[in-house]
Amino acid sequence: MNPGPHKEERPVPHEAQPQPADELDAEAVRTWSSLALAALGRARDDIDAINVYPVADADTGTNLYLTAESADRALTEAFENAVRSTGAGSGSGIADVTGAAEPTSLSEAVRAWAHGALVGARGNSGTILAQLLRGVADVLGAEPDGRQTGPGGLLAHALTRAAEEAYAAVAHPVEGTMLTVAGAAARAAEAASSAAGTAADVARAAYDGARAALAETPGQLAALGRAGVVDAGGCGLVAVLGALWQALSGQPAAQPPTGGAVTPAPRPADPCEQYEDGPAYEVIYLLEASEAAVAELRAHLDGLGDSLVVVGGEGLWNVHVHVDDPGAAVEAGVVAGRPYRIRITHFGDERRRGRGERAQRAVVAVVPGEGLAGLCAEAGATTVLVRPGEVPATAELLDAVRRAHAREVVLLPGGTELRAAAATAAEQARAEGVRVAVIPTRSAVQGLAALAVHDPDGSFDEDVVAMTAAAGATRYGELAVAERQSFTSAGICQAGDVLGLIDGDVALIGAGLPETAEAVLDRMLGSGGELVTLVLGPEVPDAVAERLEAYVQSGHLAVDTVTYRGGRYSAPLLIGVE
Repeated sequence: MNPGPHKEERPVPHEAQPQPADELDAEAVRTWSSLALAALGRARDDIDAINVYPVADADTGTNLYLTAESADRALTEAFENAVRSTGAGSGSGIADVTGAAEPTSLSEAVRAWAHGALVGARGNSGTILAQLLRGVADVLGAEPDGRQTGPGGLLAHALTRAAEEAYAAVAHPVEGTMLTVAGAAARAAEAASSAAGTAADVARAAYDGARAALAETPGQLAALGRAGVVDAGGCGLVAVLGALWQALSGQPAAQPPTGGAVTPAPRPADPCEQYEDGPAYEVIYLLEASEAAVAELRAHLDGLGDSLVVVGGEGLWNVHVHVDDPGAAVEAGVVAGRPYRIRITHFGDERRRGRGERAQRAVVAVVPGEGLAGLCAEAGATTVLVRPGEVPATAELLDAVRRAHAREVVLLPGGTELRAAAATAAEQARAEGVRVAVIPTRSAVQGLAALAVHDPDGSFDEDVVAMTAAAGATRYGELAVAERQSFTSAGICQAGDVLGLIDGDVALIGAGLPETAEAVLDRMLGSGGELVTLVLGPEVPDAVAERLEAYVQSGHLAVDTVTYRGGRYSAPLLIGVE
């Protein structure tokens, strides 16, 4: 989703140089990537402004730019690694810092580029762009098979493969979209190749074919025709193909990437009305899984929502879907393999952005568990999922604040180790005009307590005070399993011992999880309490929760107990006492 306005400069990491008209090598790919990133950066706001399909959330230009930025970063790293390797092997001990060296092969360059797009793909359009680049890499990165007549034929074949793989990745392809533009570009490229065109000739034909197809999109898709605009994703693809033409010819693109032959008309006053009945959430994650498991996942997710796009291969996939039940979409990924970098975004904020509106206030919560992420998302929070031992970077927290798209943001970091990153992200967001308060939550259960009293309609200061008070009044405990023998504040533990932590310190060492949990509850409730919150890890059976609920009830009649499933990546047991 759209992370909001940027203050930083948009990088162009490589000074693009035109290539010989019939030469396709690693440097040509590097130039293409650099020019594409620059073109998308220039067109980003204009593309956002005409985004009405499949959801009018004004973020297609941003998603394409961020996807291309991730791809370009991976390609730059591939070149830098090659330079270091060259320096290390020269015997001088000094690497060539001019950047003139290139990866050992065209294959290495295109595969690094496509992989960067895959892991950094944003939104529907970015996910499709990642698959287009993968199709290009599948051809340009393969060993020559003798079927092509030269670089022009090779490029045409690559663009054809790209279009085919993009269509295959979308569960229900729709004409008048980015897919249509890709298909038209491929057909034009093949025609130029058949006429013995050079790589530059093929690139120009693909660019011209894409522009012509883009101009026709308002007549193919009713949503575009009503709004009087061309397809936003198609605009972005035209910019990318214009960069290809420029890379191989040295000539700038002939038409602005955001219009083609059609000048976008002003957007309607409320372009979101037709989408209010659609799914409420966008779910995106990377997935490590087999092709067979992904085939089953596609069928399952197709029954849960729409706008399903699954791209990738060779064990790594990027999954994108719009659903009403984000937890079910994530759980389907858990069944298929190992999902990570999970992003759940509520479309209410995105539709406000489509109307040029910001929410008055939002909450951003860092949570250690997929179940908790879904729980907080359903409560209206923008979530950042962390796995055990991981600390999200400042940029990730700042991105979440931007995705929340609000004038005021309450940030719940969920751990003392995250406070520095949260403070830095808040400072940067304030420089962009967002009022941000960081509540010093030290555990996910404190974040849940704060979220429970959140009042988006009250004053910002009063809301922050109430949430801070709720978090501060919540003692937190955690049960973990020791991985090795070590010294703790409760004595020496052995590998496999159950550690009972209270307010961050090891208070008890036990042999079993239920017994240790009961002992921790005794200590935590010794000073009183009104509500116990239990968050169970993925391997903990329901019987443990039932036992602990009964234990609390038997000794503390006035204390209520609520139980949640933390999901994958959560601790074995989290305890909160308010």
